[in-house]
Amino acid sequence: MKILKRLIPDSVASRTFFVMLVGLTVSHALSVALYSTDRLSALAFIGGEHLGERIATVSRLVENLPEADRSRVVELAAGPTLHVNWAKESAVVTAAGGGWQTRILRDALLDQFGGLSERTFRMMYAESEAAQTVHRVGSGKDEESNRGPEQDRMFLVSLKLPDGSWLNFRAPLGELDSFWTYRFSLSMGVMIAAVFVLTALVVYHMTAPLRVFAGAAHRLGTDVGAPPLQESGPVEVRRASRAFNEMQKRIRRFVEDRTQMIAAISHDLSTPITRLRLRAEFIDDEEQRRKTLADLDDMERMIDSTLAFARDDAVQETRETVDLAALVQSVRDNLADTGMALAFESQGRLPYACRPTALRRALANLMENAVKYGERARVSLLDRDDSVVVRIDDDGPGIPEPDLETVFKPFRRLDGSRSRETGGTGLGLTVARTVVHAHGGEIVVTNRTEGGLRVEVVLPR
Repeated sequence: MKILKRLIPDSVASRTFFVMLVGLTVSHALSVALYSTDRLSALAFIGGEHLGERIATVSRLVENLPEADRSRVVELAAGPTLHVNWAKESAVVTAAGGGWQTRILRDALLDQFGGLSERTFRMMYAESEAAQTVHRVGSGKDEESNRGPEQDRMFLVSLKLPDGSWLNFRAPLGELDSFWTYRFSLSMGVMIAAVFVLTALVVYHMTAPLRVFAGAAHRLGTDVGAPPLQESGPVEVRRASRAFNEMQKRIRRFVEDRTQMIAAISHDLSTPITRLRLRAEFIDDEEQRRKTLADLDDMERMIDSTLAFARDDAVQETRETVDLAALVQSVRDNLADTGMALAFESQGRLPYACRPTALRRALANLMENAVKYGERARVSLLDRDDSVVVRIDDDGPGIPEPDLETVFKPFRRLDGSRSRETGGTGLGLTVARTVVHAHGGEIVVTNRTEGGLRVEVVLPR
């Protein structure tokens, strides 16, 4: 079953092409086989009619001659295509055969002799040595004929004369012309080539809308503001394009409404936070004033981070080709200047089309988290055939397996690995994954067997 699945094409285009090509080729082959059978039947019918006419002519001539002249006439009547001898016994010792070839010859003889009964003649259709053996035994002669390939198939007919003697006829059937002639092979090749080309064109145009929808869906996943699909083509394609464009409009409207709502909330909260900060200055207790101002600072950081996340800078920024190795190196250098222990390995220059500001922000969040919770981190850049990978390894405690996915949720903090004392708002990984998804990539988080956490940013080419 697995082998059969491997042989079956995987894509819709290849499967459609395979079915159409095989179906048309098989149907044409069956048509050729039927034509070949009809051709053989037609040639056998014509040969039987002609042979029946010659046998009738020779028999009428011989039976009206004196016995002294019959041998001479039989010798003159014989030829390459009809062997005749006159004997006391029948060359065909069996009754008339029942094949379709003998039925054709029997009908032809009955037409020629009118009311002649079937008991007055015998016939058979023989192939190869059987034909020669029957003829020699029936004629009473031990002759060795120099027969060629055309005598491998022949008719044998024994006709009883009124005096009780027999006229024995042997008619070799010539070889049929090869069906696979040069002209026929050429026409078959032209037909197969035409079927191949036409099928490829039909399949290409049939599957073109699927490729368009796949590309549009990919663009929508990375850019909600991508241009709409062109509503053209057959009615089904136009309906699907119209539905896709409507869906894209609703998604864009939802994202815009969410951004505007969060921006409005952030703006409205900034004023009371400012008032609270001013009032906190009048608190006499120094410890309470310090705690209140720290809480207000946390609130401001959360609001700023939430607003930055909602604005989704990764979607708004224009893509450009940059040296990804240099971009990662610059992020590492900026963090190293603040005292973070970061090592970087690269295979050299690596051009990549991205939104550099957003990607720099995402990588900075990931590297900063790695050093903050793992003490040291190592960054490496891997170049693969279909993607590039930024790998970040740290020496921290790692993350429990059930929480490997939940760390990406907004404001999510894990006990034992995230705390207020370390700073942050719990949006770093959320923002990073949003940026990577906007590039069509993915973030994979795993615990290393030797200890620590591994974060891989997989970016498609």
